[in-house]
Amino acid sequence: MSDSTMVEEQAIDTEETGQHNGAMLQIRDLRVWFELRRFGFGRAGWVRAVDGVNFDLLHGEAIAIVGESGCGKSTLMKTILGLYQPTDGKVSVQGDAVGKLGSVGLKEYRSKIGYVQQDPFGALPPFMTVRAILEEPLAINNVPVHERAERIKKAMVEVKLTPVDDFLGKFPHMLSGGQQQRVVIARAMILQPALIVADEPVSMLDASVRVEILKLLRALQESHNLAVIYITHDLSTVRYFSERIFVMYAGKLVEKAPVLSLLRNPEHPYTHALLAASVDPDARNASSLREVPPGEPPSLVHPPSGCRFHPRCPKRIEGLCAEEEPPEFESHPGHLTACWLYK
Repeated sequence: MSDSTMVEEQAIDTEETGQHNGAMLQIRDLRVWFELRRFGFGRAGWVRAVDGVNFDLLHGEAIAIVGESGCGKSTLMKTILGLYQPTDGKVSVQGDAVGKLGSVGLKEYRSKIGYVQQDPFGALPPFMTVRAILEEPLAINNVPVHERAERIKKAMVEVKLTPVDDFLGKFPHMLSGGQQQRVVIARAMILQPALIVADEPVSMLDASVRVEILKLLRALQESHNLAVIYITHDLSTVRYFSERIFVMYAGKLVEKAPVLSLLRNPEHPYTHALLAASVDPDARNASSLREVPPGEPPSLVHPPSGCRFHPRCPKRIEGLCAEEEPPEFESHPGHLTACWLYK
């Protein structure tokens, strides 16, 4: 049985049984706006990077947030990490609301979240050894000195950087791209977080290494019952890693569904466009070519009225889509689409 078939069957089992044990991340009506100012002229408007996002993430669940560059997914990620403050709405991890935390509370909050960056070489301090890189978060969070060596060794074994002693004294430039990303993952895991946020974790790696890193993240998720948010623009990899997919466009989530439901029966016209533009590495999943809607994503300073995709949408309903913003409609259990076609 192929790896893709095994992962697909696991996804089906998860969707049918719903084997999770409660929400650990809650996002309610989240807005993250950035003020624009012109020198000498005051405020020039707002960039509505995230504009009314709602979802729950369950313990032990992996979700993928997909969309074009500039759709707001990185801003959403940085708000979850506590790097941006919400303009409005709520983000909470295990009951801790980001917007209400002081410096001490924010430090404790961030210790619950591991972050896997897109560029492993740029994410690792060039003049620190692997040992120093992995020890730094332990020191910042006051882990006793006598525990650190064992924690570092355990993290390195889990990400398959073995023999451990061969890697501890190396600097980032002495490692391959895949090994660098394993160090980044080990650093994200070192504080035993409840949530991992992975920002395009394989886009900078060779194709031969990407599957290994996704398998590693999947194995860590299952062994530690981790919640994982996988940020990507590439729909060709999400079927092998996630239980649910959230499609983001112009600061809003336009479709949310179990992974196989969305890939087999996409509903929102923008999701159709993303799938048409993606190339699946497994030839068995190839489908006939579809037309990609013309145009560019809208300005987040002056977004369109109504549905934000309507200027590019080949199926727009005249007199409705341009005037009224669609709510989420549930066409199938767990499959939500913000589109008037499913009213």
